[in-house]
Amino acid sequence: MSDRLDDLRRRRERVKALGGAERVERQHEAGKLTARERLDHLLDPGSFSESGMFVTHRAREFGMDQADAPADGVITGYGTIDGRLVFVFSQDFTVLGGSLGEAHAGKIIKVMDAALRAGAPVIGLNDSGGARIQEGVASLGGYADIFLRNTLASGVIPQISAVLGPCAGGAVYSPAITDFIVMVRKTSYMFVTGPQVLKAVTREDVGFEELGGADVHSSRSGVAHFVAADDFECLQLIRGLLSYLPQNNLDDPPRVETGDDPARMDAELDRIIPDDPTKPYDMHEVIRRIIDAESFLEVHAHYAQNLLVGFARLGGHTVGIIAQQPGVLAGVLDIASATKGARFIRFCDAFNIPLITFVDVPGFLPGVEQEHGGIIRHGAKLLFAYCEATVPKLAVITRKAYGGAYDVMSSKHVGGDLNLAWPTAEIAVMGPEGAIEIVFRRELSDAKDPDALRAQLVSEYRAQFANPYVAASRGYIDDVIAPRETRPRLISALRALATKRVANPKKKHGNIPL
Repeated sequence: MSDRLDDLRRRRERVKALGGAERVERQHEAGKLTARERLDHLLDPGSFSESGMFVTHRAREFGMDQADAPADGVITGYGTIDGRLVFVFSQDFTVLGGSLGEAHAGKIIKVMDAALRAGAPVIGLNDSGGARIQEGVASLGGYADIFLRNTLASGVIPQISAVLGPCAGGAVYSPAITDFIVMVRKTSYMFVTGPQVLKAVTREDVGFEELGGADVHSSRSGVAHFVAADDFECLQLIRGLLSYLPQNNLDDPPRVETGDDPARMDAELDRIIPDDPTKPYDMHEVIRRIIDAESFLEVHAHYAQNLLVGFARLGGHTVGIIAQQPGVLAGVLDIASATKGARFIRFCDAFNIPLITFVDVPGFLPGVEQEHGGIIRHGAKLLFAYCEATVPKLAVITRKAYGGAYDVMSSKHVGGDLNLAWPTAEIAVMGPEGAIEIVFRRELSDAKDPDALRAQLVSEYRAQFANPYVAASRGYIDDVIAPRETRPRLISALRALATKRVANPKKKHGNIPL
C-alpha cells in the first residue's frame, strides 16, 4: 500500500508542477500568476477541492502522443469565497499554451454542469491560446458545448469571466455570454481576428493592446465590465463583486451589516443641484451620499459614462443603481448608454436585485449618426428592460426628465413602484427653450425684440411646467421630497417592497429589440 501511496503522491506532484519550472518562470516574467496561484488568491484558504486532476488528452496526431499535458491545461473544481460555494476553472498557459482540446473542454463542461445542479456561481479564469489545432474539430465542438452551457446557465447562476491572458477567436464567445468580464491591463487581450491576420487580409497594422487590450474593451467596445491593474487586483475584484450577488436566481442577494444608519440624512444633498439648470454636477456624489458608506461598485465605469450603473447597499441590502451623469453629455441617452443600462437592468432582474434609478435626463441624443446607428432600436432595449423587470423599482428625479426619456427611466407608466422627485425636478415633454421655439414660433418671429420675449416665455414655461408638481398632481410622482430625505425614504420603500410579487404574462421569452 505504501508503494501505491508514494506513486499517488508523485503523480499529484507532477500535475501540480504545471508545465515545468521553466514555463512557470516565463509566466511570472510576463507579470502573470500561474493557474493554481490564481485559485489560491481567489478562493478562501484551504477550500479548493479539485476534480479531474489526472485527466489528459487522448490525441495522437501531430506529435500529440509525445506531449505531456498535466491536467490537460485546465484546473477545475469548487471552493468557497467568504464561505459561499463557487465552482471554478483556471486555464494553465504553461501546458500547451492553455489550448482547449476535447478533454480540456470536458473538464470545464463538468464543472459548469455541477454549478448549475448546485445552484452556485461559476468563475472562469481564462488564459488560453485558443482551440488546440492538433485536435481539429473536436476542439471546436468543445467550445460549442461550453457556449451552450453558458447560455442555459444565463439568468440561473451568476457567471463571471476573468481574462488573464490571451482570449482569441471562438474562445471570446464564452466570456461574452457570461454576466461579467474582468480584464487585466497589459497582460490580457480579446479579439475575434488577431493582428497578423488583420494585416494580411485588411492591411490594418495594429498591435495586440490597441486591438483588443483591457483599456480598449473597457472604454470603447464595452466588452469588459471591469479592468484591473494585475492578477491580484482582478481576483480581489471578483471576490468583491460576488459579495453583492445571490447564489442563484431563486435566492435573495446577501445582506451585509454596514453600520450605516438607515435614518441618516445628508444636508449637502439639499445644495448639490446647481441653480443654473444647464450647469453639470457629479452624480457620483449624489449616489455616495445616499447609499451605505463606501458600498458603490461601479460596473462599466469607463464605458458610456453618461449613464452610471453599478451595485451598492442600502440598509445592508444589495441594490442595482442606474443613474444619468450630467457631467458627461449632459446625461443624455445614446446608443451605448441605452445598451449598457439594459443589460445591467436585466441582470439585476434575473437575480432579484432591486433597482434604484436616479434621473436627470434631457432626452435622447439627436443626430444623423445616432439615428442611422439605430438609437430607436437601442433605446427600445432600455425601455424593454425596465418594462420587463419585476423586481422592486424605485426612481428619484433629481433634475431633468424630458420627453420619451422620462417614460423610459423607470417611470410610473412602465411599472415603477415608488417614484420620487426633488423640488429641482423638471418634468416636461421637452426643455423650456425647445418648447418655446415650437409653441410660440409665430409670436417670436413677429416680435420686435424676440430675445426679450423668448426669455420671458422660457421663464413662464419653467414656472408652470418645468417642475415636479404637475406630474405629482396626476399621481405620476408619489411624492416630492427634500433631497436629504432620499436615503431613509428609499430604505423604507425597499423594506415595504421586500415581498413584492409580480407575474408577467406566461411565455417562452420576450423578443427584446436586439
